[in-house]
Amino acid sequence: MLTRRIIPCLDVKDGRVVKGVQFQNLRDCGDPATLAALYEKEGGDEIAFLDVTASLEERKTMLHVVERAADQLFIPLTVGGGIRTKDDMRNALNAGADKVALNSMAVNDPEIISECAEDFGRQCVVVAIDAKRDGDSWYVHTYGGTRSTKLDAVEWAKTVVDKGAGEILLTSMDADGMKTGYDIPLTRKIADEVDVPVIASGGCGSVEHIHEVFEQTAASAALAASIFHFRKYTVGEVKEYLRDRGIHVR
Repeated sequence: MLTRRIIPCLDVKDGRVVKGVQFQNLRDCGDPATLAALYEKEGGDEIAFLDVTASLEERKTMLHVVERAADQLFIPLTVGGGIRTKDDMRNALNAGADKVALNSMAVNDPEIISECAEDFGRQCVVVAIDAKRDGDSWYVHTYGGTRSTKLDAVEWAKTVVDKGAGEILLTSMDADGMKTGYDIPLTRKIADEVDVPVIASGGCGSVEHIHEVFEQTAASAALAASIFHFRKYTVGEVKEYLRDRGIHVR
C-alpha cells in the first residue's frame, strides 16, 4: 500500500525563506536551517529547498545556505533553483542535497536529464514542473514562472520520465499561495500518466486539502509551505489527521 509523504518546502530568496502568491509578493518567513531542523523534528519526511530566483537572476544556487540546512538534517533534502549543468548538480549533492530538482535547464536542454540520471542515479533527479492552465490544458513555465513555453505539462511529464527523471515536483501556478487547495485535475492527470512519484505542490491552505489530494489523486507526496511557516499546523498534526482518515503516512 502506498505510503504518502509530507514535504515542507523552503522557498529561499537572498538566503531567507519566503512565501508568495502565484510566485509574486514574497514575504519573509525565517531562516532556512532553523526551519529545516524544526520540520524534521515535527516529522517531515523530506525537505524541499528551492532557490526561487536563482534561474531568473542567472546565478547558481546559494550552496552555503544549502550546506547550513543540510547540516541540520537526517531526512532527505531536495535542492532546486539555478541548476544549469551537471557540475551544478554535483556541487549541490556535495553540499548535502540528496536529490536535485531541474526545471528551466531541463526545458532548455532535455538531454541534461538523461546525463544527470546516468552520472548520479535516477533517484537523484527530480524534474520540477511549474504549470499554468490555459483553456483545457496546462503549459510549462520556466525561470521562476516568468516565461511561458509551448510545452503541454502532461506531455512534458511523460517526456522527462522517459529521459530519466526519478520524480516529478508538480506545482500549479494557478493555485500557488491561494490556499484554496491543490489543482486536483492537473495532479490526477499527471500522476496517472507517469510511473514515478509525483509531488503535489501549490495551493495548500489546510489539512483537508492534503487529505483531498491523497484521496483523489495518485500523488505520492504533498508539499506545503505557508501552513507550516505561519504555524497553522505542525507536520505532526497533519499526519495525525491523515492517519485518522485512513491515509497511510510515514
